[in-house]
Amino acid sequence: MPALNKLSSLQVKNAQPGKYSDGGGLWLHKKDGDGGKWFLRVHVHGRRREMGLGALSAVTLKEAREEAEKWRAVARQGKDPIKERERIRREAAKADHTLTVVAKEAFAARQAELKDDGKAGRWFSPLELHVLPKLGNVPIEEIDQQDIKNTLSPIWHSKGETAKKAINRLGIVFRHGAAMGLDVDLQATMKAKALLGKSRQVSKHIPAMPWGDVPAFYERLDDGSVTHLAFRLLILTAVRSRPLRFIHLDELHGDTWVIPADKMKTGKEFHVPLSSEAQRIIEEATAFEKDGYLFPNVKKGVISDATMSRLMERQELEARPHGFRSSFRTWCAEATDTPREVAEMALAHETGSKVERTYRRTDFLEQRRVLMERWAQHVTGQSAEVVKLVAK
Repeated sequence: MPALNKLSSLQVKNAQPGKYSDGGGLWLHKKDGDGGKWFLRVHVHGRRREMGLGALSAVTLKEAREEAEKWRAVARQGKDPIKERERIRREAAKADHTLTVVAKEAFAARQAELKDDGKAGRWFSPLELHVLPKLGNVPIEEIDQQDIKNTLSPIWHSKGETAKKAINRLGIVFRHGAAMGLDVDLQATMKAKALLGKSRQVSKHIPAMPWGDVPAFYERLDDGSVTHLAFRLLILTAVRSRPLRFIHLDELHGDTWVIPADKMKTGKEFHVPLSSEAQRIIEEATAFEKDGYLFPNVKKGVISDATMSRLMERQELEARPHGFRSSFRTWCAEATDTPREVAEMALAHETGSKVERTYRRTDFLEQRRVLMERWAQHVTGQSAEVVKLVAK
C-alpha cells in the first residue's frame, strides 16, 4: 500500500506553488495567489477520478485526510465518489424542499396579490387542513399523482369545493417549485384529477330572496339599529358583505361610494352610485360612526357577517345576506331592459373577453346610477313598473 500521511502541517504551510502528495491519492495543489486546494485521486472501474476536497484556507490537513479516507472507502465499494457526493447533496436538498416548505414559499410569493394578504380568503387553509398533514414532510420532487389522489380522495366527493381548492392550490405550489429549479411533475395535479374523477357533490347556491319579496323585508328593517341600517344599505347597493361592513367615511364622495381595491374581490377599485335612499341611510348611520366606520361593533371593529345572517335566521328565512346580489340581478333581468354589461358591472363582475375589456374604457357609472335609483324605488315599494333604462 502506498505510504500515507507524507506531509506535515509545517510543510503544508510553507509549500511553494506546485503539487504535493500526502499519499493514498490525496494531493495539495498550491498556486500563486489562491492559497491552495485539496483534491483526491481514485480509480473507479478503470477510470481515474479527481474530486475536490476544499480550499486549504477552509480545510486543514487533518480534515483533508479524514475526507480522503471517507471517499476512498466509497471507491473501494465500486462507487464513483463524485457521483455519490452529488447524490447525497441532492438528498439533502430534497429534505430542505418538502411540500410544506415550498407551499409556504409559494404562499408568501402570492400574498401581495391576495386580499388581506390571503388571510380573509384563507388561501392556505385547504392545503394546511387537507394536504400538508399527509404530504407536508415529503420532498415535493417525490410527490406524484397517486400521492395526491390518495390524499384528497377522502374529501373529493364529500367536500368537493374544498378539495378542488386544495388541488388547484397544489398546482400553484408545484409551478412555484418548478420556478425554484426543482424537478417536479407539473402535470401531477392534472393526472390526479383524472384518477379522482368527477366529484359527486352538488354545488349549492347561496339562498336568495325572490326580488318581489325584498320590499316587505326591507320595510321590516325599521328599528334604526346599526344592523338594520347596514342591511338596508347592503340591499340598496348590491355589494358584497365585506366592503359594506367595513365602509368608511373617507370612501364616500357625495353620491358615489369609492370602494378601495383591497376591499374588492376583484382587487380593483370600484365606484358604487348611491341612490337617494342609500344616501339617506348613510346619513342616518353617521350617528353610530366610530373611527370613521359607519357600522361599528359594540366592542371592537365592525359588525360581523354572522350578525346579519343571524337576523335572517331569527326570522326563519332561508335566504342569506349575500343572496340579495342575486335578488338584484334577477330583478334586472326580469323587470328591466338593463343591458347585461350594465347589470353585471353593478355587481362588479367582468364580462367579455380580455380584449373586449381592454378596449371598453367605461364602468357604466351613469347608467348604473339610474339603475340603482330605480332599484331603490322598487325596494322601498315606490314602483313596480318595468324599468326603461335611460341615462341622465
